[in-house]
Amino acid sequence: MEQEKETLLEMIHNIQNSQDMRHISEGEREELNLTANRLMGRTLTVEVSVETIRNAQQQESLLHATKMIDEIVNKLLDDLEDAKIRLLSLYGACTSDVPAGPIDQKFQSVVIGCAIEDQKKIKRRLETLLRNLENSEKSITLLEHQKSSLRQSCNTKQD
Repeated sequence: MEQEKETLLEMIHNIQNSQDMRHISEGEREELNLTANRLMGRTLTVEVSVETIRNAQQQESLLHATKMIDEIVNKLLDDLEDAKIRLLSLYGACTSDVPAGPIDQKFQSVVIGCAIEDQKKIKRRLETLLRNLENSEKSITLLEHQKSSLRQSCNTKQD
C-alpha cells in the first residue's frame, strides 16, 4: 500500500511537470493542475501505517541511514552531479546486483543493521530519489534546448 501511494504521488508529480502540459491550452492546463492538486491532496491524506518490529540496534541503524540520505538530499541543489553520484553509491550498497559505480561501504554496513522491511524502504526511497533526479535533469536539458532555440530564432530575426 505504501509503495502504491508513493507511485501515485510520483505519477501525479510527473504529469504536472510533463512537457506535454506546455502544449495544451491554458484552460486545459489549469483544469489538469486543479485535478492533479486535488488528487495529490487526497493521496497525501492517506496514512499507511505498518508497524515494523525493530530492536534498539535496528532502530539506531534506520535513523543513521535516514540521516545519511537526508544529508545528501539537503545538499542536492548545491551540487546536483555530486549528489547524484553519492546517491548512486548509496543505492549500490542496497542492491545485490553488481553496481555500475562505487559502493558506500559505511552505508552498506549501516543498512545491513536495519530490519529487512526497512532495508526495502531505504532502497525504494533511493530509487525514487534517483528517478526524480533523472526526470529533473531531462526537464532542465529540454528547457535549455528551448532557450537556445529561442535565442537562435531571435538572432536570425535581427539579422
